[in-house]
Amino acid sequence: MKYIVFFIVLAVFGILGCQDKFTNAQSEIKNKDGDNEKMENLQIATFGSGCFWCTEAIFERLNGVVKVKSGYSGGKVEDPTYEEVCTGTTGHAEVTQITYDSSIISFDELLEVFWKTHDPTTLNRQGNDVGTQYRSVIFYHNQKQKELAEKYKAELDKSGAWDDPIVTEISPFTNFYSAENYHQDYFENNPNQGYCAFVIAPKVEKFEKVFKNKLKKTQEH
Repeated sequence: MKYIVFFIVLAVFGILGCQDKFTNAQSEIKNKDGDNEKMENLQIATFGSGCFWCTEAIFERLNGVVKVKSGYSGGKVEDPTYEEVCTGTTGHAEVTQITYDSSIISFDELLEVFWKTHDPTTLNRQGNDVGTQYRSVIFYHNQKQKELAEKYKAELDKSGAWDDPIVTEISPFTNFYSAENYHQDYFENNPNQGYCAFVIAPKVEKFEKVFKNKLKKTQEH
């Protein structure tokens, strides 16, 4: 029964198309008073699930997520530009690097959101976005993340939730290059842009309904 419910959730979302170097999870951040605060529970997750505009807009709404940065991972070219990544020749995927407080939200919960908000069965494609830069991928930062990702993937494949096999890549994290400034918080800064209005906004709205209990207080309606 739980897998039937899971499949229904996936159908609700629909699949529509979009497009700093790694920092230590124990890095210092600014608290609301502007003082440096070292949070021992901070960890990093790096996901690619199509256009990073979409992925960023979803994960930054989750309670426990401290920061979301759009960028490029998994390629062979150092510090690539957006135009270079778009050629599909650099090997990079569009990703979001997620800094989260593990005392509030777990990696398991992030994986749940990851797999329920994109189609992991389409190779190098999400909706109308086609190319290796749009591949479904998890770049794990430690052995525990690897084991959890592989276990979740195997269980979903076994469940038969999709007619086609899951093609999500699970690879060790090697690099992260921050995308250009205009890509950061793109949906928040450009809500009336065509892609944002017609693709991201409906997806975010559906996400907020399904994951209402996991949203930051400021995102609740």
